[in-house]
Amino acid sequence: MGKFLNARFDCITPYVPGEQPKGSYVKLNANETSVPPSPRVAEALDRPLIEALGRYADPHARPLKRAVAQALGVDERAVFVGNGSDEVLGFLFLTCLDQGDELAFPDISYGFYRDYATTFGLAGTEIPLTDNFEIDIAKFEAFPGPVVFANPNAPTGLALSPDEIERIVQAQPDRLVVVDEAYVDYGAESCVPLVERYENLVVVQTLSKSRNLAGAHIGFAVAHPGLVQDMEDIRFSFNPFTMSALTQAVGVAAMGDEAYLRQCAEAIVQQRERLGDELSQRGFEVMPSLTNFLFVRHDCFPQDSLAKALKSRGILIRHFDQPRITDWNRITVGTASEIDALLLALDDALAEVQALPGRGVEHGNA
Repeated sequence: MGKFLNARFDCITPYVPGEQPKGSYVKLNANETSVPPSPRVAEALDRPLIEALGRYADPHARPLKRAVAQALGVDERAVFVGNGSDEVLGFLFLTCLDQGDELAFPDISYGFYRDYATTFGLAGTEIPLTDNFEIDIAKFEAFPGPVVFANPNAPTGLALSPDEIERIVQAQPDRLVVVDEAYVDYGAESCVPLVERYENLVVVQTLSKSRNLAGAHIGFAVAHPGLVQDMEDIRFSFNPFTMSALTQAVGVAAMGDEAYLRQCAEAIVQQRERLGDELSQRGFEVMPSLTNFLFVRHDCFPQDSLAKALKSRGILIRHFDQPRITDWNRITVGTASEIDALLLALDDALAEVQALPGRGVEHGNA
């Protein structure tokens, strides 16, 4: 580290994204999609927009806020937009939390929550999931400080209902409840409608998943207008121009194509069910999922051996080296052809490991 690093960052552990490799791989490790975004996105990047790039973009991102508000049926004043949901969460924590505040999140969830706590000088508190990898509602109800969790959760894929989330929100009206709905379009039910009734609820979403725009990195929050205005004041005190003209145009186009969103989400759900069935037939334990990924384990592949076996065969999946889930792997649900390639690689890997001395075929049904 450099000698000018702020001392409070001495022990920081930066987030490690899914591997972005060089070379040719079937990439099922970062919950992205190889499907193109809405055709409206290409139409939005027209010549007049390109010619206008010499001017600053609207710092308030009004067209994008309006598009989000119309798509979700909320007041435009209740929408905050940013460069991905990560930046949105960053501005939220910077605005609402102070150094030393306790922030609670599940012990098995999106790793960035832990990093945010360190970065913003918060006391991160991990609330263990149940033995079934479900969010412990009672413990989140009882926690006195702000809480954040993904719904559906990652990497497990399990989701709470809006009624269950409302219980957490109602339990302590004076503390912030942040619900990260990155994967909500794949079968879960959004709690955005609850925002109008509860000032302490913030719902964050992204265009990186179901709208196929991970490369554009666009996210937004829906919250009480007063809280959103506070976030805008902080943003304008830091960098008013976080959203480029190109990014805003892309976001507006994608948010306006609800039919394409449904088409893409339904295709993923169909392939998710197919992949889950195929994996179960091969002896995998498969967690029920309402996301664009499956959380799986197999007795033949402890720890990170499955990820290594598949990588050697040109397939990338995600392994998390942390307590309780060291034998589990997350597999992004890809296209039909990507799943075909994955299954071929799995069959080859299973055949190899089952041929080892002392290993029988009882562990898998390849």
